[in-house]
Amino acid sequence: MKQGHLKWRLFSLFTMMALFLAGCGESYITTLEPKGEGAEMQFSLMMISTIIMVVVVLVVTLIFIYVMFRFRERKGDENKIPEQVEGNHKLEIIWTVIPILLLIILAVPTVSYTFKLADVTPMKEETRDKDALVVNVTAYLYWWEFEYPDHKVVTSQDLIIPTGERVYFNLKGADVKHAFWVPTIGGKMDTNTDNTNQMWLHAYEEGIYYGKCTELCGPSHGLMDFKVRAVSKEDFNNWIDKMANVQPKVDTELAQAGEQLFQEKSCIGCHAVGNEGSRLAPNLSNFADRTRIAGILDYNEGNLKDWLRDPEEIKPGNKMTNTYDKLEEDEIDALTEYLFSLSVEKK
Repeated sequence: MKQGHLKWRLFSLFTMMALFLAGCGESYITTLEPKGEGAEMQFSLMMISTIIMVVVVLVVTLIFIYVMFRFRERKGDENKIPEQVEGNHKLEIIWTVIPILLLIILAVPTVSYTFKLADVTPMKEETRDKDALVVNVTAYLYWWEFEYPDHKVVTSQDLIIPTGERVYFNLKGADVKHAFWVPTIGGKMDTNTDNTNQMWLHAYEEGIYYGKCTELCGPSHGLMDFKVRAVSKEDFNNWIDKMANVQPKVDTELAQAGEQLFQEKSCIGCHAVGNEGSRLAPNLSNFADRTRIAGILDYNEGNLKDWLRDPEEIKPGNKMTNTYDKLEEDEIDALTEYLFSLSVEKK
């Protein structure tokens, strides 16, 4: 008996924990406050399906309650055998037709939105719209690269897009399968290593939207975040012009020492700054304009120094950990000063 009580208590405890944990998460990672065309379509489908399910549950519950009371056993009827009903064509037709109608109600907008969300005609080579903005997205362990091929601009971690128009994406994985997801303005799509997927996003309002990798890709999968900054068309064009002609200016002696160290430590062999460097690691040309460090840390001097001291502790399994020697504190200070000078918007 005691063992039964213990099991019941454990079941109740885990049920309550599951209920509370179901509400956990970041408020800015949500599909319930759509700020974009794609997200609005998906929210509409969720609402339609939820309403249908709620109506079905209510109707079934009411029928169950009615039947439970209407046909319950009454005193004096213990030996009475109820009328045996073997079939009712009218009822059978009703409970067959109703689910079909509900499926049609759900299927029509689902199919319609599926084709709209998959329409990337303006970015196709044979039907290319010269005014359409195309961005090549490459997912790495554990960061994101964004290339604007028509403008010869490459950046990382912070994706800049104009509001009021569809932006088209070529999605590719560089090492393993990842997934590109910006829930507030659009949907999710895998980034594979053996093919390129295509999709579009359309942000209605200016602001910062948060994206994540949603395909389990390694020990730091949960830390593979990025930001989408939606700006006006004019601000976007100004940003593109600055990025296309970026010329880093290092003013202080400490920043100059950091720049020299950046070369000597072969950081430039993986990272790009301006027109120099490689694309094996995040492009740092506009590092000082970003909103996060390593995609997840608040943007401040202390967090940058922590990242330079021990990136493995912050993002386990990242590829930077074993590619450079441990830095002395004075070297960390110099590199920090240099990286905080890399801006195209603050100069």
